[in-house]
Amino acid sequence: MSAVLALGAVACGGDDKDSSGGGDKVTLGFMGDLTGENSGIVIPPWNGAQLAVEQYNATNPKVKIELKRYDSQGKPEQATGLAQQAIKNDKIQGLIGPAFSGESQSVAPILDEAKIPSVSPSATNVTLGEKKWTYWHRVVADDEVQGAGASDFIARAFKAKKVFVVHDNQDYSKGLADYVTKGVQAKGATVATDVVDQKGTDYSSTVNKAKQAAPDVLFFGGYYAQAGRLFKQLREGGVTVPLVTGDGSLDGGLIKGTGANNANKVYVSCPCLIDPEGKKNPKAKTFNDAYKAKFNADVAIYSGEGFDAATAFIEAIKAGNTTPEKINQFLSTINIEGVAKPIKFESNGELAAKDIYVYESKGGKLPLLGNTKDATVK
Repeated sequence: MSAVLALGAVACGGDDKDSSGGGDKVTLGFMGDLTGENSGIVIPPWNGAQLAVEQYNATNPKVKIELKRYDSQGKPEQATGLAQQAIKNDKIQGLIGPAFSGESQSVAPILDEAKIPSVSPSATNVTLGEKKWTYWHRVVADDEVQGAGASDFIARAFKAKKVFVVHDNQDYSKGLADYVTKGVQAKGATVATDVVDQKGTDYSSTVNKAKQAAPDVLFFGGYYAQAGRLFKQLREGGVTVPLVTGDGSLDGGLIKGTGANNANKVYVSCPCLIDPEGKKNPKAKTFNDAYKAKFNADVAIYSGEGFDAATAFIEAIKAGNTTPEKINQFLSTINIEGVAKPIKFESNGELAAKDIYVYESKGGKLPLLGNTKDATVK
């Protein structure tokens, strides 16, 4: 982490020679929660973006890229101020991020008005793709697609007839939980629901409701800090059914919060591909090897998507597009294979690829189990 911060400090130095692009440098930003309680799912895409830019700059191109970091801590009100700073003071030509859906709702209109293209590596709320923003893109499928994938997995792998769905009322959390609810209901399951306090620590009421509901599977929509607390209390309260959650919980902090002894039968869905051995995508192994050499860690949640988001900008710049509007025009036509999935955008900025993957808690880690379409459990 200290290395990441040091690199970030270096990236924040220097003066822009041409604020509108077209000179010998293009300035890109990265925005997300880099120091808050859910930073564990934002630092990996930040690392991936850094790696992509570093590899590009190492080729000694005519136009180099300067990457600036904006630590929003996932807070929409903080992200808004940072976006204005990035546009007015730092003169960015593009933004990788914001990482979360809530901050994206606040920042995207600002970027769109300023005509600054953005590519989020991890914001998944469905409504983001419905706002008709011209300069907005993301390299992940949305919560509706993830909800369908997760509900398919729950119904098929566990033959669930009763599902208990919980969320903490954040934009991302409620949206994903609602789509899972609709998905399992469409497959014939009955659903009981509950809402927990995002900042709460005592979830005994939810534990009791879950026990009374006697579900076949419990699904939680939310981030790993909250999921860990909830799952720990569920297990300690005697709830032994499979626990399923979404991409916001795909971090080692989930197992740490749940407790290694309680983390059996825990599964996480994600529109991200974490594939260090290259089983699904050969390019993923090459990426993992380079990532591990630089950060002394295997790829993690959205690190590949961070690399791909940066790559989208890099390809635009390599093709001679150095102003925000020309970069944005290029993004509408890009069609290349990324390290996580194909980089191709639909007309509304959505990623064309719709695959969802599931990860299983095993040995204190969360290895890839498979695609939600065919992943099986023992």
